[in-house]
Amino acid sequence: MTDLSVVEICAGAGGQSLGLHLAGFRHRLAVELDSDAADTLRRNLARLAKKAGEPQPDIAVGDVADEAVWRPGDYKGISLLAGGVPCPPFSIAGQQKGATDERDLFAWAVEAAGQMMPNAVLLENVRGLSLPRFAGYRQAVLDRFSELGYRADWRLLEAKDYGVPQLRPRFILVALREEFAPYFTWPEPTPAVQTVGAALYDLMAANGWPGAEAWSVRANRVAPTIVGGSKKHGGPDLGPTRAKREWRQLGVDGLGIADAAPGPDTPINHVPRLTNAMVARLQGWSGPSFEWDFRDRKGKKTTTYRQIGNAFPPPMARAIGTAIVAALRMEGEPVGTHGTAETFHDEVYRVLKAKESFMSITGISRALGGTMSREEIERRVEFIKRDFEVEERTRAGAPTYRLGSWRAFRGQDDHERHLVFAERRLRSRVS
Repeated sequence: MTDLSVVEICAGAGGQSLGLHLAGFRHRLAVELDSDAADTLRRNLARLAKKAGEPQPDIAVGDVADEAVWRPGDYKGISLLAGGVPCPPFSIAGQQKGATDERDLFAWAVEAAGQMMPNAVLLENVRGLSLPRFAGYRQAVLDRFSELGYRADWRLLEAKDYGVPQLRPRFILVALREEFAPYFTWPEPTPAVQTVGAALYDLMAANGWPGAEAWSVRANRVAPTIVGGSKKHGGPDLGPTRAKREWRQLGVDGLGIADAAPGPDTPINHVPRLTNAMVARLQGWSGPSFEWDFRDRKGKKTTTYRQIGNAFPPPMARAIGTAIVAALRMEGEPVGTHGTAETFHDEVYRVLKAKESFMSITGISRALGGTMSREEIERRVEFIKRDFEVEERTRAGAPTYRLGSWRAFRGQDDHERHLVFAERRLRSRVS
């Protein structure tokens, strides 16, 4: 296979875009809601295309699920559909509404893949999606991919294992068509883990600060997770209170972002703030291969920080993208077990899905061969009820359950998400 075309959704400012480009993929389209991030993406992808003597990719700005912005069916047969769909529905820091959060686009992305039928799909999200709370949700995603002819699975990967000096766990889904899946293996971690001090020493010393060397020795661990936040957030800082304490232990003031590195007159024992260039370095934009221009057209530091902080680290995206390229080219022996039938995330969901009639806890336990306690089954059912319609009836004094439809937005014309986003667009015009 020589074609390595990619359509990227919820592309942000281009962390995943750059990583996939370095892995060999070439964008046909990137879709992003935020206009500032889209400007950054457009500028940098155009530069990469010009450097390679290739056509510039299209950048669509707007709600990725709005057919006025783009139509998935127009991109049938591409090599890869990739993206980082919104994290708040699954974030540990949020309410974890999952399928009932109007921002949830995971299920929609699966249906978009069904229209496009790419050879591979790559979707990334936060660690929260890997928790037991969303086991049924994950199983529904896998089952739907299986119906579409893909073998899919999830893996929790850590950015620090791929050359990024930051604790940034990402939950990754890779789906491949049947003929390519046996050739896919998850990328192996890189052996060296870089510290914050080693990564940032040159930038911290750039303006002649005499305390830079001692600071780099103190900053002898990887960084906590960088939090980009949203437009509702008042300004750039390095995360919640606990994260700020961790930054302080590294010798970093996490209460804001600096305009420049400390100068020659700055006291040696000063606790500096990071600049946006430093934050970008900690996100994996390091060295000539990862050059990226974050200049904001309005000159706003907060906007730039948000773009950097919300990105998928490029080295991580490159590692996963390289593994997908190898699978699409059918390199090596077909020994991979990616997405095999033994891959289960929620056996209770699968049992309820397979049974059209009502089932009691005892019946579910029997169907599972007695391998799960009654308490665990009850807990799983409660989680499932948050993402799926579950009809409940009492029989012989005990509750019974029947699985209904998935509450997630999948493109339904009558879904309440349309109303919510229409109201937001109206408010933005008024303001």
